[in-house]
Amino acid sequence: MPADREFDVIVYGATGFTGRLVAEHMLAKYGAGGDVKWAMAGRSKSKLEAVRSEIGAPAEVPLVIADASNPASLDAMAQRTKVVITTVGPYQLYGEPMVAACVKAGTDYVDLCGEPAWMAAMIAKYDAQAKTTGARIVFSCGFDSIPFDLGVTFLQDQAISRLGVPLQRVRGRVRKMKGGFSGGTVASLMATLEASKRDPSMLKTLANPFALTPGFTGPAQPSGEAVVLDASGQWAAPFIMATINTKNVHRSNYLLKQKWGADFVYDEMTLTGDGAAGQKRAKAAKRGGDMLNGLLNFAPARAVLRTFVLPKPGQGPTKEQRETGFYDVGFQGETADGRVMRAGVKGDKDPGYGSTSKMIAESALCLARDVGRDEAGGGVWTPGAALGAKLIARLEANAGMRFLLEN
Repeated sequence: MPADREFDVIVYGATGFTGRLVAEHMLAKYGAGGDVKWAMAGRSKSKLEAVRSEIGAPAEVPLVIADASNPASLDAMAQRTKVVITTVGPYQLYGEPMVAACVKAGTDYVDLCGEPAWMAAMIAKYDAQAKTTGARIVFSCGFDSIPFDLGVTFLQDQAISRLGVPLQRVRGRVRKMKGGFSGGTVASLMATLEASKRDPSMLKTLANPFALTPGFTGPAQPSGEAVVLDASGQWAAPFIMATINTKNVHRSNYLLKQKWGADFVYDEMTLTGDGAAGQKRAKAAKRGGDMLNGLLNFAPARAVLRTFVLPKPGQGPTKEQRETGFYDVGFQGETADGRVMRAGVKGDKDPGYGSTSKMIAESALCLARDVGRDEAGGGVWTPGAALGAKLIARLEANAGMRFLLEN
């Protein structure tokens, strides 16, 4: 990629709810017309102008007109920047043209994708070409899956440094969380369910923990679908995002050439407390999840939920709700000989919006400024494998996140 690109970062989808929050973060942290060169992009110049004004950005913040239905506009945009941030989803409906444009131009790319079947298809289609052009395509740079992917990366790096060996078994556990999932996440889930009805083979991809590690299948993994008494002594219930995050964690290990071992085992669940009360909460959470899955798999119910209940793309919580949200994820790992290490990842904003918008912005800047191509060359990456410790440092400095060793 030429070093003299006009911009470091372009925020594509800046008129959407999450894209606007990304632009707000860029403005607050890096200003306008300063050392970091960034622009806002979307389909409508008038809407971009309105958002630019509403967030208090000066006219020095450039606007770029680009539309997923017009590949030439995406090609032109990709050629102007080092990195494209795209919040335009669901990615299985609108994402591929932007991936294709970035791969062709040798431009780095980050998104918020939590759609593993689409990600698997993009890896198969574009990974080899991206390695040739130098484009670094990094999926899942939001709450799915940075706290989990980087949490495991952080813990494994600590284990290798302190114990001399990786952790063979790691458990990711959501200990506390306040805040909802985004309208984009809901739209992606709906699109995935509808696509799986048209193509039942997608269900195998969704069920396969190694769907993003072509040519490699590791040991049997815990399903994470039952209520269990966890190693921590608390009860644990299924975690809705585990099917996405676990695949990204295994891809990180794959891209790191099985640094954590070819026998690595990982799962994610939500902790609900100890004793009879914790068990009751876990069972209630599972029943609620099962009921939602049943509704989502019934087309008329999906239509009702989409129309009247669930947040729509572009919608989201108030500033107060975003500011008062938080999350705390714990990780416990054991070596093959039984030694234990623990770590935590904490965020000070709601996961679906306030924290996610900062994560993706800092991921883009990490690619543009911190990670050389000798460290991570072209190809389809995960945040953990491509950005690792350098992104952790950025997130702690600029995104209200903490990565803590707990023993």
